[in-house]
Amino acid sequence: MKSTLKYSTLSLLLSTALFATNGDHLIGIGAKSLGMGGVGIAISHGAESALANPALITGVQNKEVSFGGTVFMPDVETDTGSGFQKSDADLSVIPAISIAVKETDNFYWGMGMWGTAGMGVDYRGTNTNYDMVTNLQLMQFGLPLAYAVDGWSIGITPILQYGSLDMSYIKQNGSSSSTKGVAQDLVFAYDIGAAYKMSDVTVGLIYKSPIKMHYSGQIAVAAGDFGLSGFGDDLEQPAEMGAGIAYEMGRSVIAFDYKRINWASAAGYKDFGWEDQNVYALGYQHTQDNWAVRAGYNYAKSPIVENIRPMVNMLNLLAFPATVESHYTVGGSYGFTKQTSVDLAYVYAPEATDTLGTTTTKHSQQALSVQLTYDF
Repeated sequence: MKSTLKYSTLSLLLSTALFATNGDHLIGIGAKSLGMGGVGIAISHGAESALANPALITGVQNKEVSFGGTVFMPDVETDTGSGFQKSDADLSVIPAISIAVKETDNFYWGMGMWGTAGMGVDYRGTNTNYDMVTNLQLMQFGLPLAYAVDGWSIGITPILQYGSLDMSYIKQNGSSSSTKGVAQDLVFAYDIGAAYKMSDVTVGLIYKSPIKMHYSGQIAVAAGDFGLSGFGDDLEQPAEMGAGIAYEMGRSVIAFDYKRINWASAAGYKDFGWEDQNVYALGYQHTQDNWAVRAGYNYAKSPIVENIRPMVNMLNLLAFPATVESHYTVGGSYGFTKQTSVDLAYVYAPEATDTLGTTTTKHSQQALSVQLTYDF
């Protein structure tokens, strides 16, 4: 009963959809980062920085609380041989809550809860595409800790990640899928980061540990139902490393991030033939009095490539179509008082069309983020 209640509660927050992602990773956490193309390795977004680079929660002046959510609106259509059918998984709401505190001149700490990744489709009732329904949801709970001295800062965010995966479909022989209900897991991990500020330039480095999730009775069973062998039930969020640089020009700042996401060595994803991703993000911000404007661009080549096994191609594009590559973003902030402000961001990923074997998927995304920040 407790497990069912926990899943039902999270489902209200993380409904089935494919998020604005690099692979299944959100391009950024929080409205400030999203408005700047997902950059955050070398520019502080205050309490938001807990996952982007924990060393940069040192940008908080005293205490900061930030909470809000992102509405994602993906548009996915797939043709497995009977014409294009549209997925009904076209709306999701993803929460983000961040707190950061300057405890001393050198030591900072915080806490937060963030929806960080996910994928899913819903082809029920189409009488084609195997009536495929998938729903992968990931949420992280973290406690960022940072230390700053003489322009240097280092930080770590210990993480507890909750994940759930549910797959259902009609098998090739017309019978129902062999998967049974939702599989869940809870795993510890960590993010670490460092930054150095010299005059108007800040550089940063990050490393995110791999997180091996186990979804019993899902992936291996589904693969077997489609005639595939050698698959397990592990699905590992891959290790990620990156570097960034930010340059301040008066009231403006321009920032660039590079990240490497190691899908090819991650359990589960490597079985589906995913390739590593190089992620490039460019962001701009201008602040004036009590407002700010932001813009950005994020690019990563799709990790899904042609496989010699036709059913792997079909499952990649039909069940988990992580195929969008470019994201264009805009955003802004407005301060109602010295303590309270609202942050907005809009993300647009133009349609990407991918064909692997006899399966073709069209995929585009839009997202709107709203966030309130309180400094005290």
